[in-house]
Amino acid sequence: MAHNLYLFNTLSRQKELFKPIHPGRVGMYVCGPTVYGDAHLGHARPGITYDVLFRLLKHLGYKVRYVRNITDVGHLENDADSGEDKIAKKARLEELEPMEVVQTYTLRYHEAMQKLGVLPPSIEPHASGHIIEQIATVQKILDAGYAYISNGSVYFDVDKYDREHHYGVLSGRVLEEMKANTRELDGQDDKRAPYDFALWKKAAPEHIMHWPSPWSEGFPGWHLECSAMGEKYLGTEFDIHGGGIDLMFPHHECEIAQNVASRGTQGVHYWVHNNMITINGEKMSKSKGNFISLDEMFAGTHPLLTQAYSPMNVRFFILQAHYRSTIDFSNDALLAADKGLKKMLQAVRDLKGLQPAAGSAPIAEIAELEPRALDALTDDLNTPGALSVLFEAVKWVNAAKDHTASLCQEDIDRLQVLFKDILEDVLGIQDTQSSDGGAKVISGLMDMVLDIRRSAKAEKNWAVSDKIRDDLKSIGIQIKDTKDGCDWTITE
Repeated sequence: MAHNLYLFNTLSRQKELFKPIHPGRVGMYVCGPTVYGDAHLGHARPGITYDVLFRLLKHLGYKVRYVRNITDVGHLENDADSGEDKIAKKARLEELEPMEVVQTYTLRYHEAMQKLGVLPPSIEPHASGHIIEQIATVQKILDAGYAYISNGSVYFDVDKYDREHHYGVLSGRVLEEMKANTRELDGQDDKRAPYDFALWKKAAPEHIMHWPSPWSEGFPGWHLECSAMGEKYLGTEFDIHGGGIDLMFPHHECEIAQNVASRGTQGVHYWVHNNMITINGEKMSKSKGNFISLDEMFAGTHPLLTQAYSPMNVRFFILQAHYRSTIDFSNDALLAADKGLKKMLQAVRDLKGLQPAAGSAPIAEIAELEPRALDALTDDLNTPGALSVLFEAVKWVNAAKDHTASLCQEDIDRLQVLFKDILEDVLGIQDTQSSDGGAKVISGLMDMVLDIRRSAKAEKNWAVSDKIRDDLKSIGIQIKDTKDGCDWTITE
């Protein structure tokens, strides 16, 4: 590989040189959504983050098997071992079958991800489709002595596991401190300890999602699905496991414990976590009721928005921050991202029309742009660093357009490759205006309008010439007279 990839490994709490288990091949598992509502801005961040990682790995020459699961059973309210299943609750409220809820919101999630330019994963397994594998994993943990049966449910014995291994290796938590800060059970719970977690839950009579098992008619615990499906599709050990930072504990911590107990290995070599999108400093989530759906973003119908924002604008907004930092949502930040995206895409369009300057030599700084952008991306997925390099490229395009810089054909070719490789292929930013034919239509109309203006100027009809200029400016199109004619730019 021409560039070495460094990833922040949550397990070691530092950046590490990425070394895949199998040369040239990467196994990557990412926790997908629980599909009981419309996709929101909080879903967009992990979708886009791991899409860029997927794209970057492929750009570097790796063959990638990317697994992203769909949680459609076992995820109870408040991420706990008691309460109602989130899918089942939605089904009850809407008087639907649970799998109707799953199908409806999975399709909507896919549609939202497609609009955002998120590539589909290699495999997208559903938890409900892997009950057999999850039952087998529970049995292995029982056979190894790290679980116990209580009233038809099966719980992981955290105390025993911690004595022989270490529960908290990923999050840095210490079990003794957890004990001190955990209330005692009231004697009516099936668990031996409040921090034990469910591997299999016996279904109450009113629970509408359940399957037969050796222990009871019931359903798997939420943490179990990723251990079972990760092993099925990527093996007992694989390279990268990603997800939101809120999943580090307890979800991913429990995964490690399950993996060690059932197969003798933690299973994952690099744990990668994206941070949250916040509103006024609070995590954006359905449970808090402060989320903005992606449909509201695209239509501009949420009260916090002053306009509609395109999917590419949302993607650009998210990529402006490093994936491990929080993003605090505001309409002003989206407006700034909108302006930056339009400036960059205008430069990509302008580049296609640039003519090389005769006798110009290649510019060394332009030759360094793509290696620098890749250096940023391979340094723990530094997307803001890569965008900064791309904006340097924008300055070169604008300078050539304004005739303050002379670019040879080699410079133009390098800039075109940079935008194609980094902006489009790795960062996934598409010029949707160009792709849907809109740019061609607008360009044709502008040629007609500017022809009329040129004729007016030739006839010294300054009133018509100035009116065309001013009217175009009022709708966000800036025109500039040059010695070669007239250039135009969409400014808003």
